[in-house]
Amino acid sequence: MNRIPCQPCLSLLYLLCFLSLTAHICVAQWKPSAWPTLKHYDKDHLRNIALPLGGIGTGTVSLGGRGELRDWEIMNKPAKGFSTVTVGNNAPFFAINVQPTQGKSMTKALLGPLDPSEFQHYEGRPVNQHGFPRFTDASFDAAYPFGQVNLSDKRMPVRVTVKGFNPFIPGDADNSGIPIAVLAYEVSNTGQEPLTVSVCGSMRNFVGRDGSKSIKDWKGDYVPIGAKKNVNTYKQQGDVQGIFMHSDSVNRRDAAWGTIALTTNNQTGVSYRTSSRSNDWENAMLDFWDDFSADGVLTEKKQLVDDDPLASLAVQKIIAPGQTQTFTFFITWNFPNRAAWASFSTKADQPAVGNYYSAQYADAWDVIVKTLPRLPILEQKTLQFVNAFLQSDYPDVIKEAALFNLATLRSQTVFRIPSGHLMGWEGVFDEFGSCFGSCTHVWNYEQATAFLFSDLSQSMRDIEFNYATNEAGKMSFRVMLPLEKAQEWKNAAADGQLGTILKFYRDWQLSGNQEFLKKNWSQVKKALSYAWVNGGWDGNQDGVMEGRQHNTMDVDYFGPNPQMSFWYLGALKAGREMAIAMNDPELAKKCDDLAKKGSAWIDKNLFNGEYYEHKITDPKTFAFLNWERDSTVNVPDYQLGKGCLVDQLVGQMMAHIVGLGYLADQRHIQTTLKSIMKYNYLDNFSDHFNNMRSYVMGDEAGLLMASWPKGRLKVPFPYFAESMTGFEYCAAVGMLYEGQTENALSCLSAIRNRFDGQKRNPFNEPECGYHYARSMTSWNAVLAWSQFQYSGVTETMTITSKPGNYFWSNGSAWGTCAVSQTGPKTNIALTVLSGKIGLRTFKVQHAGKHSFAKRQELGEGKMINFTVNE
Repeated sequence: MNRIPCQPCLSLLYLLCFLSLTAHICVAQWKPSAWPTLKHYDKDHLRNIALPLGGIGTGTVSLGGRGELRDWEIMNKPAKGFSTVTVGNNAPFFAINVQPTQGKSMTKALLGPLDPSEFQHYEGRPVNQHGFPRFTDASFDAAYPFGQVNLSDKRMPVRVTVKGFNPFIPGDADNSGIPIAVLAYEVSNTGQEPLTVSVCGSMRNFVGRDGSKSIKDWKGDYVPIGAKKNVNTYKQQGDVQGIFMHSDSVNRRDAAWGTIALTTNNQTGVSYRTSSRSNDWENAMLDFWDDFSADGVLTEKKQLVDDDPLASLAVQKIIAPGQTQTFTFFITWNFPNRAAWASFSTKADQPAVGNYYSAQYADAWDVIVKTLPRLPILEQKTLQFVNAFLQSDYPDVIKEAALFNLATLRSQTVFRIPSGHLMGWEGVFDEFGSCFGSCTHVWNYEQATAFLFSDLSQSMRDIEFNYATNEAGKMSFRVMLPLEKAQEWKNAAADGQLGTILKFYRDWQLSGNQEFLKKNWSQVKKALSYAWVNGGWDGNQDGVMEGRQHNTMDVDYFGPNPQMSFWYLGALKAGREMAIAMNDPELAKKCDDLAKKGSAWIDKNLFNGEYYEHKITDPKTFAFLNWERDSTVNVPDYQLGKGCLVDQLVGQMMAHIVGLGYLADQRHIQTTLKSIMKYNYLDNFSDHFNNMRSYVMGDEAGLLMASWPKGRLKVPFPYFAESMTGFEYCAAVGMLYEGQTENALSCLSAIRNRFDGQKRNPFNEPECGYHYARSMTSWNAVLAWSQFQYSGVTETMTITSKPGNYFWSNGSAWGTCAVSQTGPKTNIALTVLSGKIGLRTFKVQHAGKHSFAKRQELGEGKMINFTVNE
């Protein structure tokens, strides 16, 4: 049963939270609070877990499912797997030394056991830390951005929880963009006697080694090069002490030049080493291991010319029987020299554009000095967000899909240039970015950025309309850098450009910022009008796109098709609303007329009784081809034709999200979604042939990109046999909006079952590259389930009539909304947990609305109760 707390109870709750938070902040030595768990991964589902730790636009290092630090992607480029930094036994790691009162001390790496598949290697070096003692048992608990590794071993008198997180606070991009990995090791004494316990982090100073330059050494291993005579310095400032890693020998303009810091806020029991002996025959690590294992206290040594820059920082504490002590560490970095869309093939000729975060901090040491005093409240705000979300009445699979894919915003898929503008690859490969330019037809799908960080979303609109759009209204669907070169990519994409009209409308509505619309209206109008140029997408201006339409399938469709048509109809309806607001009745009428004509036409001509299909036209004349009746007609390659496309209703999904209603016959929309489930969903891929990439395999389930119940073209669009999560989410979200809940949850569960930690990383859904931007379409399921909408223009909020408690956010404010029923009345308890919103009207889907007698301005911590009558 869902119960809505009364106002006095909530007031007391807020007071207790405030007092608890205040007390927590006053503690001199920060340590993590209790963290929630959404998903538990047992020992058999850990190998591929890698939870990114780092800020938006800063790069990350990932916390692995067994406690390992992997994928060091802090140097302005992707770095998956073995390809960067230091590898093997020389890779960064944490270790523990346990000394009982009596008996022999024990030293182990703070890592869970190896997977049997990792044992074979031609030289006995199969994985990082292959030669170190490990804990025998491990599991992983996650509620992104919080990750917890649970380590135990019957031969050890301690149990360890490795906790890693980063601040992630909707509406606060700067505090969600700190280049820091926060690590805490909670060690519990499970024995009967006191223990002296030391936890130590060790990592080489690898400044200069970003993995993009490598040679084979005498053993045949690829060895990164670039670091030269790097220097580690022990520093102490206020509550921070640790090792600052820098290099005076690496070119200061190189993308791999920067600084790193390994620090702790523990005030006692700290020891360190800034180097080890030379690493001939792997003796540097041996020298460290002997020192640490002797007594858990590190001994600094005088640095010699050929010493290894292995930095080690240890904290020692006495733990009584049954007691738990926390050892906290921080890894911070600053690598300021990001190159513009630097990749495998273009790095040499790409100019430097820099990083926004690098202007906020002088170096890696400055990051921790500025962040540590604020860390308690940053952690609490992050917990407030995650707990509010987890305590909402969304199905767990929606919570998991939406929350875990937010990791994409922290990956190297995303960066911010010094002006603060958000830029995005489509995804990232092992060592370089995938498909540059904040590609519009990919980024159109996801709503997480706009509904969680409105300023970042609006910065992308600024680029699209004010840098990437020329005087004729043609928008480059890939943006070149620096921004003054934005239009050098000459191609426009029909779905990409029309989708940006809807995204601009969404951002205007969410913010209610009239100046945002006024400032950009001329460019938005040009971009919309580009659809009507002679020979263009709708050159004859009849509401139907017959022209050549480049799209997200990386091909050109010829002729009316559902995917482009629904983007177009949505753009027309959004254009009408914005034209009315801008007192442009002529354009408003034109958009309205074309939308009505186009909607009627596609219902009559594209809907085949089960779904919408593609009417192919001649690429030269745009005349319709009767290839179904005449086998001599030459049909262009890479079309859709009579295929049932998984995302044919993507524009309709967007229209629902922004409150523009149905773009075509509601019955046809509903039938189409049922047909997608009927024809495109496979509960087992074992018998499926796919000539392209495989993102679903074996006995896994998922939605195909296209099916062909009425006959397949000889050469369809390239990806027809694949299955990709962003497109699957699109279909599932459409099903949720149409009340086809069982089918939607089946699709969502099929996706997340594939990312189970064993086969794939739960925090990394790939398409053309890891951490693919379109995977964040999963957040759309939150909007569909709750039916949440907000217009800052009219100051109206909308929510579902289904009783429950719902997390909501509009990009600058967020909170919860509890819905309950008392007879014909709907009771609402609306809480703002962060930011502020204005409210004049509150609507409940299919249950009426409440108009406030006086405009409400709700700030952080404010709650109001009211009733909506049918």
